[in-house]
Amino acid sequence: MNDLSQPTASIDVDDIRQAAERLKPWAHITPIMSSRTLNERCGGSVVLKCENFQRIGAFKFRGAMNALLQLEDAKRGIGVVTHSSGNHAQALALAGQLLDIPVCVVMPHTAPAIKHAATKGYGARIVSCEPTLAAREAAVANEIERHGYTLIHPFDNWQVIAGQGTVAWEFLDQAGPLDMILCPVGGGGLLAGTALAVKGRSPSTKVIGAEPKRADDAKRSLASGSIESSGDPRTIADGLRTSLGVRTFSVIRHNVDAIVTATESEILDTMRFLWERFKMIVEPSSAVAVAPVLTGTLPVRDLKVGIIISGGNVDLEPLFQALATKWLTDGE
Repeated sequence: MNDLSQPTASIDVDDIRQAAERLKPWAHITPIMSSRTLNERCGGSVVLKCENFQRIGAFKFRGAMNALLQLEDAKRGIGVVTHSSGNHAQALALAGQLLDIPVCVVMPHTAPAIKHAATKGYGARIVSCEPTLAAREAAVANEIERHGYTLIHPFDNWQVIAGQGTVAWEFLDQAGPLDMILCPVGGGGLLAGTALAVKGRSPSTKVIGAEPKRADDAKRSLASGSIESSGDPRTIADGLRTSLGVRTFSVIRHNVDAIVTATESEILDTMRFLWERFKMIVEPSSAVAVAPVLTGTLPVRDLKVGIIISGGNVDLEPLFQALATKWLTDGE
């Protein structure tokens, strides 16, 4: 358990409004979708905000680009560094490429090859490390000492949080008033930004975070009032294995109404439902936010509910390998 120390700065809904304007030339306006079948299953009116159609296939582009757009000119020339094995790595790499800012990504050697290749493809320099938080942070510190890089943290950064908050800001513009909005929570950047955006514009709307039952550190943190470690949870929702940050927790503890969880089987069943009914690829971390509504764990009857689909970056290679094994063993 870690005691909460107060962050040195903060943001509010006006910062998210400004971020939304700042990102207009850069980020996609992602679509919203609904399904009669989903509504019938849960008894409510559910709308999905599909950030799997965002640049790099996830909401992370918003936060990374917002942070780099506010970087001082002198720091832009030197470059930035982060640690990530997933969507933030790709997001920062693309944002740096678009703005001509050098990007270094510290990535554990266990990171999926597809994410490593995508990050490198956007022009980032990758530094490999052991798959522990201590190793990541040590490697980042070394790069900052050697090159003078500016750290762009994957989630515990006010500019990143404000950028992520533009998802909900845009969502409210598209869907209108909502009784409830759900989004996944790992490090907390998306949930913190969502909470600030929603409570700033629609205080009566409930903000709910969702996480795997095997990685329920955010729920435990909200209950205890201190940041609880996620440890090394074994969950298919790889993007939600991270513990909350000091900044994200400071927002979440005061602005989020509840945290709900989903089991591994519920996550997989929900992924299949979304693939089949919505005809779109979503990653396990996104399915986590839909599962409580689909299964009825979170009652939403007669409510208008918004759910943020955080991303769609799934390694499809195992699926195609299985299909190839089944159908191509006899040759063409």
